[in-house]
Amino acid sequence: MNGKTPFIDTARDVIRAEADALTALADGLDGNFRVAIDLLLNAKGRVIVTGIGKSGHIARKIAATFASTGTPAHFVHPAEASHGDLGMVTRADLVLAISNSGEAPELANMIAFSRRFDIPLIGITKAPNSALGSQCDVVLRLPDLGEACGTGVVPTSSTTMTLALGDALAVALMKHRSFTAEHFRDFHPGGKLGAVLTKVTDLMHIGDALPLVNADTVMQEALIEISKKGFGVVGVTDANDALIGIITDGDLRRHMSNRFLDLKARDVMTTSPRTIVPDILAQEAVGIMNGQDGGRSVTCLFVTQPGTTKPLGLIHIHDCLRVGLD
Repeated sequence: MNGKTPFIDTARDVIRAEADALTALADGLDGNFRVAIDLLLNAKGRVIVTGIGKSGHIARKIAATFASTGTPAHFVHPAEASHGDLGMVTRADLVLAISNSGEAPELANMIAFSRRFDIPLIGITKAPNSALGSQCDVVLRLPDLGEACGTGVVPTSSTTMTLALGDALAVALMKHRSFTAEHFRDFHPGGKLGAVLTKVTDLMHIGDALPLVNADTVMQEALIEISKKGFGVVGVTDANDALIGIITDGDLRRHMSNRFLDLKARDVMTTSPRTIVPDILAQEAVGIMNGQDGGRSVTCLFVTQPGTTKPLGLIHIHDCLRVGLD
C-alpha cells in the first residue's frame, strides 16, 4: 500500500471512533432527555423536525421514524420555511431543531417563529450556548468529540450521534405509548416489513368464496364446489356448521371407484383437519402450511373462530406469496 494505511484499517478507525462517540452520548444523557420526552408527549400537534445540510438529512430520517412509530411528525426545510413553509407550523406543534454547531443561520427564522408563538423548541447541538441552544426550551447536547474523518470537517461522528439520539427519543416515546408491532404494521402495509406483519385475517377468503359442503353432500356436488371455488379443496361441515373434515386431491385419489360419485362427503373426507385462528401472523400460517409444525405440507388452511370449529375463512399459500411471504 506504499506506506499508506490500509483501507480496512481506516474503516475500522472510523467505526470505532463513532462507536466511542455513541458510548459518550449514552453516558452523557441527563435530565434534559426526560424534559424533552415530556415536551414531545404533551405536544398536541406534530413534531416539526428541521436542520440544514447533513443535519437536514438526519432530520428527515428522525421525522420519518417518529411518524412511523406513533408520533406525528414531518420535516420542514429551514430555507423553505423562510419562504412560506412556516405556515405549515402551528401553535399546537413542537419544533425539534438540529445543528451541530448551533449557529446555522438558516435556522434563525424557524427559531424566531417558535419563540414568537410560544411553540416548544428542542435543540440538538454540541453548543448549548449557541444561537440555537440559547433559545431552546431544552437542549440535548452532543458530546464535542470531533469527527471520525480525522480532519474534523466532515460530519461523521456528529451525524451518527444525532441519528442515534433521534432513535432514542422515538423508542422512548414508543415504550411510553405501548406502541406494538400491530400498530407498526398499520403504518407499514407495503414491502417486506408489511408482509411479515400481515395477519391471516388480512388475507383470508371469506363468505361465498369459501369452499364448503355438508357432510351428506354427494361427491358429484362436492366436486363441483371444489372446481367452482378454485382452491383444490372443500371443507365439510356438520348440521351445526362446524368443520369436521376436508377433502383434498389426495382424498379423491384414494377413493376413486366405479361408485365414487355416489359417495357422500363424509365417506371421503379427512377428519380433524388442521386449522388456524384469524389473528395470528400470516408468516406463522406459512410455516404451518410448509409442515414446520410437524404435520404434512398443505397448500391451504381453514380459519376458524377461536375456541370453535366454525369456519370463518380460508388462506391459501398463493395469498401469502403474493404479499411477499415465503
